[in-house]
Amino acid sequence: MNTTSKQDRVLIFDTTLRDGEQSPGATMSHEEKLEIAALLDEMGVDIIEAGFPIASEGDFRAVSEIAKNAKTSVICGLSRAQLPDIDRNWEAIKHAKRPRIHTFIGTSPLHRAIPNLDMDQMAERIHQTVSHARNLCEDVQWSPMDATRTERDYLCRVVEIAIKAGASTINIPDTVGYTAPRESAEIIRELLERVPGAETVVFSTHCHNDLGMATANSLAAVEAGARQIECTINGLGERAGNTALEEVVMALKVRNDIMPYSTGIDTTKIMNLSRRVAAVSGFSVQFNKAVVGKNAFLHESGIHQDGVLKNVETFEIMKPEDIGLNADNIVLGKHSGRAALRSKLKGLGIELGDNQLKDVFVRFKDLADRKKEVYDEDLIALVQVAEDAGADRLSLKRLRVVCGTEGQSAEMTMVVDGEEKSCESTGDGPVDAAFNCVKQLFPHAARLQLYQVAAVTEGTDAQATVSVRLAEDGRIVTGSSADTDTVVASVKAYIHALNRLLVRRGKSGSDQKEISYKDVS
Repeated sequence: MNTTSKQDRVLIFDTTLRDGEQSPGATMSHEEKLEIAALLDEMGVDIIEAGFPIASEGDFRAVSEIAKNAKTSVICGLSRAQLPDIDRNWEAIKHAKRPRIHTFIGTSPLHRAIPNLDMDQMAERIHQTVSHARNLCEDVQWSPMDATRTERDYLCRVVEIAIKAGASTINIPDTVGYTAPRESAEIIRELLERVPGAETVVFSTHCHNDLGMATANSLAAVEAGARQIECTINGLGERAGNTALEEVVMALKVRNDIMPYSTGIDTTKIMNLSRRVAAVSGFSVQFNKAVVGKNAFLHESGIHQDGVLKNVETFEIMKPEDIGLNADNIVLGKHSGRAALRSKLKGLGIELGDNQLKDVFVRFKDLADRKKEVYDEDLIALVQVAEDAGADRLSLKRLRVVCGTEGQSAEMTMVVDGEEKSCESTGDGPVDAAFNCVKQLFPHAARLQLYQVAAVTEGTDAQATVSVRLAEDGRIVTGSSADTDTVVASVKAYIHALNRLLVRRGKSGSDQKEISYKDVS
């Protein structure tokens, strides 16, 4: 693996469902995890890290079902360097066509102090746990957590132990986003040169973005000999996030002249996955985010616009269609029919059944009556709202707000468990007044952690997408909604979050996170 051919294959290891879901507030439902896993599999991701099976009963069930349903991807579960963790991991993934056990332990001086192990004791633990994993599964990946802050001699020693114990992939995590490109490359190069048997395994890189260098560090590691990149959709992950899948994949595609490496990713599916992960996680993509940001293919400068009109390559290094953006951005209106809507959604990578299409069509017509033109982004928001609708305990029936210099108030009617309830309230602004009404009609102790508004399209008639994050007794949920009325969208997002919270309340305690696994790998 330490030689470079003209088109060396780089494996893409996606950890959106594990490291990405560890972002505070990004918890996904069981069904959402299965959906994202299926989309990753379809896109050509080589390895899907589906979760942390011992963390909770819910995690175990999700990993197990993803393993059973996967068509081509390797399905990987994470486990600490403890035999019960590894056994539980194997139980979850063993039905996959291609299972992988991933086990880790912190090797830096700071992390060795946590389990209070000296260097020799930790070396013995690594040998024992990797050997145990290899006896269960042919495909074992091992990670020295906080590798970039581990003494280089000791890192070489424990990597050699893991290889001899049966690991076939060695992942080098920059757990706290500490390294820089030159050092990232040096570590991989040194391991390949110094560790006996290094040429027989795949070296992987797992970078966090605390200093904004995750993508650069990952690509530097590849140039030094790593042949697996660990990443997430939209760069979702702990603190400042992980290496973004879309960034490394498109960097290797666009600059294949200086980075002659290939991946198996169908890049035309990137945009759809990006939008879906943003919707289910509640983490909107920043407008100027590389590759998938709303402004990534927009040009406002007169010089740029003139150049693009004459030759698109003057200011664009990628084609929108390369990542699945609909190049034919034809808008629909109130006279458009169901067939046109279905065709447009299909072009956006969205396939709906007849009943789903019927629901979305009703919402589309309602929106088209209020908006002159309905754009791609509007349709995607409509589909997301329709998918979130269901047999909820809470729903909005009627809302009227008054705002201005003389004060703000709200009048609301909600349906709570089938019963209509109404109230009036005031607040510091129309949204605050409306939220106060919700609290009166459905008393709760949930704390509002995040309230975020973004316009789906341009213009004063644009739909607003609102995300709301609530926290209660360790449970964190996110709700979202879209409407041309920002206050209505806000209330619906708040109610959506409360409905999700009620679902979480109804689950047994075993479905909640049972162990502390923040900042792993």
